[in-house]
Amino acid sequence: MPTSLNKNQHNFNRVLFAACELGVFELLAEALEPLDSAAVSSHLGSSPQGTELLLNTCVSLKLLQADVRGGKAVYANTELASTYLVRGSPRSQRDMLLYAGRTAYVCWRHLAEAVRSEDERLQFMQGLQDVWRLEGATVLAAFDLSPFPLICDLGGGSGALAKACVSLYPGCRAIVFDIPGVVQIAKRHFSASEDERISFHEGDFFKDALPEADLYILARVLHDWTDAKCSHLLQRVYRACRTGGGILVIESLLDTDGRGPLTTLLYSLNMLVQTEGRERTPAEYRALLGPAGFRDVRCRRTGGTYDAVLARK
Repeated sequence: MPTSLNKNQHNFNRVLFAACELGVFELLAEALEPLDSAAVSSHLGSSPQGTELLLNTCVSLKLLQADVRGGKAVYANTELASTYLVRGSPRSQRDMLLYAGRTAYVCWRHLAEAVRSEDERLQFMQGLQDVWRLEGATVLAAFDLSPFPLICDLGGGSGALAKACVSLYPGCRAIVFDIPGVVQIAKRHFSASEDERISFHEGDFFKDALPEADLYILARVLHDWTDAKCSHLLQRVYRACRTGGGILVIESLLDTDGRGPLTTLLYSLNMLVQTEGRERTPAEYRALLGPAGFRDVRCRRTGGTYDAVLARK
């Protein structure tokens, strides 16, 4: 889709600007050998997690190359980066990119602000409705959810995913659980609230009592939060879940080595800019779900943007 391509192109540019501004390509050009992410982070004085994510995205963009030595990934400039992104190169475009990046970044920094007004929140909810209209049925069909008669979509927003769920599984009912402001907008503006199989409950899933259900859906939720907050939320879900029930996590999964897919890496950088979270690998989701009490964790890629992780109580 053109909109998606344009959005990705903007994100490619921001990755490039950030790496130039931090001095990633200069550091690797001056190093006597390829460096691991910890060494790059130490030299740049940058966050270890953010540095590794940025380096892996640069690998996916063919700006850096990665090799594994002694069980660790080490990074070096590609010919493209050496030619155009290092100060000493006769064909360097580094200074122009730094100028462009520092100008464009003024707007990008404002993305860290939460959605404020009702109009902006409504637009955000409409955007998510478009996402689930396109991909909801696919991700909900990744596993057979028909054994779960009562499904609770935590942070379910407009109810778009709940609506896709009751359409795909006519024998189930769905609860949408979200903060009061979101629920009120959903009831005013979205048709899911008119479906008798779907009910809306107001609350904060970190603090308030969760509705009892057979299956809980966390779609694009865990990637907003740190591991500690995810663990806290998953423990609350486990306690509320009926025996024999489960949890369905819907997220864009990173590859095992954390260096792809490119779209997921860009989403993860977006989380770094806007929230305290990140995208994760299947192993990282297993590491969160297991200690919370969930078992039989299964991960399934859909071939689309979002993948599914199902675990049982």
